Amino acid sequence: MKFTLSWLRDHLETTATVDEIAESLTDLGLEVEEVFDPAKRLAGFTLGKVLEAEQHPDADRLRVCRVETDQGEKQIICGAPNARAGIIAVIAHPGTYIPGLDTTIQVGRIRGVESHGMMCSEREMELSDEHEGIIELPSGDVGERFVDWLAAHDPAKVDPVIEIAITPNRPDALGVRGIARDLAARGLGTLKPRESTPVPGAFASPIGVTIDADTQDGCPVFAGRVIRGVRNGPSPQWLQDRLRAIGLRPISALVDITNFFTFDRNRPLHVFDAAKVAGNLRVHRAAGGEELLALDEKTYRFPEGAIVISDDSGPESIAGIMGGEPTGVTEETTDVFLESAYWDNVQIALTGRALKINSDARYRFERGVDPAYTVKGLEDATRMILDLCGGEPSEVVVAGGIPDHSRAYRLDPDRVRSLVGMDLPEAEQRQTLTALGFTLEGDMAHVPSWRPDVMGEADLVEEVARVASLTRLEGRPLPRPTQGVTGPVLTPLQRREQAARRALSAAGFNECVTYSFIDREATQLFGGDDRLALENPISSEMTHMRPDVLPGLLQAAARNQARGFADLALFEIGPAFHGPEPGEQHLQVAGVLVGRAVPRNVHGASRDADAFDAKAAAEAVLAALGAPAGVQVLRGGAAWWHPGRHGRLCLGPKKTLGTFGELHPRVLRALDVKGPAVAFTLWPEEIPAPRRAGAARPALAASDLQAVERDFAFVVDAGVEAAALVNAARGADKTLIESVEVFDEFAGGGLGEGRKSLALSVRLQPRDKTLTEAEIEAVSGRIVDKVRAATGAELRG
Repeated sequence: MKFTLSWLRDHLETTATVDEIAESLTDLGLEVEEVFDPAKRLAGFTLGKVLEAEQHPDADRLRVCRVETDQGEKQIICGAPNARAGIIAVIAHPGTYIPGLDTTIQVGRIRGVESHGMMCSEREMELSDEHEGIIELPSGDVGERFVDWLAAHDPAKVDPVIEIAITPNRPDALGVRGIARDLAARGLGTLKPRESTPVPGAFASPIGVTIDADTQDGCPVFAGRVIRGVRNGPSPQWLQDRLRAIGLRPISALVDITNFFTFDRNRPLHVFDAAKVAGNLRVHRAAGGEELLALDEKTYRFPEGAIVISDDSGPESIAGIMGGEPTGVTEETTDVFLESAYWDNVQIALTGRALKINSDARYRFERGVDPAYTVKGLEDATRMILDLCGGEPSEVVVAGGIPDHSRAYRLDPDRVRSLVGMDLPEAEQRQTLTALGFTLEGDMAHVPSWRPDVMGEADLVEEVARVASLTRLEGRPLPRPTQGVTGPVLTPLQRREQAARRALSAAGFNECVTYSFIDREATQLFGGDDRLALENPISSEMTHMRPDVLPGLLQAAARNQARGFADLALFEIGPAFHGPEPGEQHLQVAGVLVGRAVPRNVHGASRDADAFDAKAAAEAVLAALGAPAGVQVLRGGAAWWHPGRHGRLCLGPKKTLGTFGELHPRVLRALDVKGPAVAFTLWPEEIPAPRRAGAARPALAASDLQAVERDFAFVVDAGVEAAALVNAARGADKTLIESVEVFDEFAGGGLGEGRKSLALSVRLQPRDKTLTEAEIEAVSGRIVDKVRAATGAELRG
């Protein structure tokens, strides 16, 4: 949003400087992005009088001028055709920066003759595109600053331009009057009154307006009137200067007036050439496929449901966004239909996105305009058209009705202290809200129609605080306990997160922090669905909440591989989502290993990372988090794991703490990860809490008695898992059996097809007496029986 200082002063009675205004705007939340002050750029230029102008001895088009300046008489070479004795010119002395040339001039020698300065044209000073000759002033004193002369004779050329960034919640600041209102509330001046006086109509409007029943939600009200007998020539110089200052090209008086109201009051308008309108105007939804040549000279095809304005011959305007070329006004236009309507912001956004049109009208209607100013804006624009273009207005025709946006919230003066931490008197709070346009009745504050962003009591507090200035906040220390030590501030889950981070960092992993948003394809690869889709995604690569942390890590690995980093060990700790509702998320610890687990070295010990590297890292994290020792490895992971090359870390068949293993090649191809990759995921919330928090370690149960080891070789079907034999053997005698380990596997030979041999080593540790041979044989028999019953194994002879 751009505006000039003089434009602001049309609404604000103030003596504040540009710097004071800019500082206050930023403090109010209307961040100033740039201040363009021509006076500062032209401060070094002065006026001089040409005393003589003689032909250059070696150049036909150059003149050697003797000029009286503030530094005495100077010799200046000039090639302008109007350089002659007696004129008042703008002088740039050596060392002055010329903005139009982007250079700093120095004493020069042109065709053997020295030149001590420069006489400037308007284009060289970026005042206009005029470059036919040097500036020739009708008056002025030698040595007078050029900016002072401009301020007195042509102030528009030194009018500072301020550009501010508007957040989507402040549509009222898209008009100069809304900005002036904020500054007046801050105390930088007084808001000038602006009353909308209706212009009486001299005749009934020959053009009527209707809104289809299914379109009233998109266009609640549409007002307009015919003005006949207008003269559509160039707009006045003051209006052209203002539009040029904010980057708009003046077109004609009628168009410039509508542009003026767009920026002055945040009220987009449109004028139709009434002679080109066939019949009445109708606001309706497009059936789909209709086309219109718009004012930007592009043809647009309407999608189904887009709101358009049509006459009896077809579409004539893209409602709320851009008018059509067939009914556009020209210099020959004498009768116009002036439109002022209120459009639903969602409908405007949908149509604008579908047609890929960006216009000042769309930008404002998307964010919200003042519905109560719809008809009043029409009256104000009518008066300006009559003043600048003449003509005779008809009566106003209105279709629909202004929507009711009235609402009120309770003003609690104490909430400024509790929410913001500022002590402001109640009288000051009420005065601030009144200055911003709120109507106060008792303790209720009625919100003005131009503030759609105020939706609750907290918003009233925000308004009071920002106008008072958050720079008035004072730091206050939190109360400290009078005795004792403060309790812990970290939850058990936060402590587990810290422990996991330390364990993985110590294991050589690098931590990543990736977005919680991923694309739809990655979401589906990791078990998610469209329930996790975002309503307004940042980009096409961030359309869904992640169902798992691994996609972000794998995408990070792919980016690193593309840059030549092949050996990676990455981890992340963050939320994964299994539903769109609050609470449907869980903390996840994930790690990815790509490339070599052991780098190349002189001993030739290099090898690629495998599933057991991921298992080791996962078990290290579980140990750091205090997981029980009896973690089992079971099959049955999700579809993104490589079948047969992964395992679940479980406490029993129903309690899964995590998964480790190799990722499916299909997943790696989809995410552009080269080569095999192993990974692990853990869910810290699933780890049982210790029975007694802070309990000491149990006493060491050391035995002086000799342990006994027995080996067993069982023949089983090839599909039987070793863990089944280990669990069965361990259950034969939980008192004596200290450990069971698999130490050999054999297949083929005389075992037959589909059979294998697994060898177990069982360690027996007596507690109170030395075992006899009979007792050892009895335990061995129970081990064989348990394994046979659980797996169908036979003891190998």
